[in-house]
Amino acid sequence: MATCIPAGIGTMRCRVTDCNIQRCRRTTWVSDMPFKRYLQKEFSWSKGVSQVLKVQRCEFSVPQLYRNRKLFKVVSSCKNDGSTKHFDFAVIGSGIAGLRYALDVAKYGTVAVITKAESHECNTNYAQGGVSAVLCPSDSVESHMKDTIVAGAYLCDEETVRVVCTEGPDRVRELIAMGASFDHGEDGNLHLAREGGHSHHRVVHAADMTGKEIERALLKAIVNNPNIFVFEHHFAIDLLTCQDGSDITCFGVDTLNTETLEVVRFLSKVTLLASGGAGHIYPKTTNPLVATGDGIAIAHRAQAVISNMEFVQFHPTALADEGLPIKPTEPRENAFLISEAVRGDGGILYNLGMERFMPLYDGRAELAPRDVVARSIDDQLKKRDEKYVLLDISHKPKDEILSHFPNISSTCLQYGLDITRHPIPVVPAAHYMCGGVRAGLQGETNVQGLYVAGEVACTGLHGANRLASNSLLEALVFAQRAVLPSVDQMKSSSLDLTASNLWPRPVVPLSLGNDVRGKILSMTRELRKEVQSIMWNYVGIVRSTMRLETAEQKIGEVEAKWEEYITQHGWKPTMVGPEICEMRNLFCCAKIVVSSALSRHESRGLHYTIDFPDLEESERLPTIIMPSSLVNSTWSSRQLHKQPLWQ
Repeated sequence: MATCIPAGIGTMRCRVTDCNIQRCRRTTWVSDMPFKRYLQKEFSWSKGVSQVLKVQRCEFSVPQLYRNRKLFKVVSSCKNDGSTKHFDFAVIGSGIAGLRYALDVAKYGTVAVITKAESHECNTNYAQGGVSAVLCPSDSVESHMKDTIVAGAYLCDEETVRVVCTEGPDRVRELIAMGASFDHGEDGNLHLAREGGHSHHRVVHAADMTGKEIERALLKAIVNNPNIFVFEHHFAIDLLTCQDGSDITCFGVDTLNTETLEVVRFLSKVTLLASGGAGHIYPKTTNPLVATGDGIAIAHRAQAVISNMEFVQFHPTALADEGLPIKPTEPRENAFLISEAVRGDGGILYNLGMERFMPLYDGRAELAPRDVVARSIDDQLKKRDEKYVLLDISHKPKDEILSHFPNISSTCLQYGLDITRHPIPVVPAAHYMCGGVRAGLQGETNVQGLYVAGEVACTGLHGANRLASNSLLEALVFAQRAVLPSVDQMKSSSLDLTASNLWPRPVVPLSLGNDVRGKILSMTRELRKEVQSIMWNYVGIVRSTMRLETAEQKIGEVEAKWEEYITQHGWKPTMVGPEICEMRNLFCCAKIVVSSALSRHESRGLHYTIDFPDLEESERLPTIIMPSSLVNSTWSSRQLHKQPLWQ
């Protein structure tokens, strides 16, 4: 039996190999972050969050409806004093998870939807493929479960997988009832596509713009709901948390209005974090610019448990600008995705010698899961010293290509490439975080009043690698499952109007002057590119212990350099600015990814290391990142304010 020793607020150190209370086999310490691994057979993912961890406590066209239109709505039931706003529910993020949840909880109270940019600018809007669900009589929940678990390299939580695969079809039907329009076949039934890793045709889609169609339908419903208020251009800085004994409770979030540079405090009885992923810790990503890991970072700083961050999914096929007949005049802010559905529809991968290579790596060829395809492409590029491979769908009928992939074909045509006649140059790019804030079966976290859904969450569904088109499905299921416990939490909350005074307010550094702020921003942008380069070169598709250790050292040095520079120029720890806050969050997430990768001594799913190239049954455990000690922590790991005691 272990001796568990408290080490700072909310942190427990397990120093031996077995701990009955925590059900942990082994603890590995890397840097200042404690890691725990739990055996799937011994540790229920859903119960683990609410019980075990409680013990530890430690450029696209915008639809006309939304063009040039603010979505703010104010009614008398929303108590405001300008810089402080009170709501029953606060939703951070305006993707599929956040909007679906908001529509349901709005039946019970007022809802603030807080979004970093425009309400449509989210990962959902860029999702091309579709939503996977068992909607065909020849398919089954068991088959969908098997495909999910196999793709996840047997690290998925079986209970979570069963819940999502079982409840998924109803969630899709609800979207259709709300007005989402998906493609139908000549027989009048939904056209179900097949993508890599799936054994059946089960992907509901709207051509190759599924996410955009879902976002359109949800935003239309949001605009028409009198209880929902959307706050665009509000950057989430830090969660407002209090400590009550061993419990941490969330009472809302501090935000920065990036248009007015005003700090706006949202006090809420319940907070849902649905802010997406962290693709921009890498220089090449399919994610929009808003995906800088803000949700994961603010949750980590609020003492929430994080899990499985080593599993970064690189989409195998992003458009390679180097291979286009007409090169883009400026570098892209984010890579253009060539959907999984292209391979699912019969697309074939070739190297530049026009040799088909996927059958050499996997019997499923182009229909292998994403991690296999990405590593195979990476291997071809390194062996042949080439910058991209080719994805060919031109052998299919022209009308079929144009109807299935109108967005991809029109985008490629802008650069002189006709995909009905020529292959598409593609290269892997960072795409999806399988890890995130650890959540139970109702989206609950170890922080009371804080729920998570979508890419920011780690529910146990994806395991070591996400099955294609399971992400939108997961977001829908968990957004709905979080509703009833959120309503119960709202009704029992002790939050009152005086609570706003518990936390000091962040400060906008107008006093520093334009010259100083300009120098700080210039240095921040330079170092941001350096961190992204380190992550790409050392923490990419294929890893090694030496390269991960090098990344850890280099990121630490860059962070120290950054903190020293901005401090010397007058920046205080309580000051906030959009790019500074993003940098803070990028550092936080990058360090967690590296440390998580170093702690896994095997190759499983998306985490492949040449030092441990095989699967190890003893390592078939989720990685748990416990809240870090506040002692000797960097700015990226600390909240701006000192956490008050709740009385």
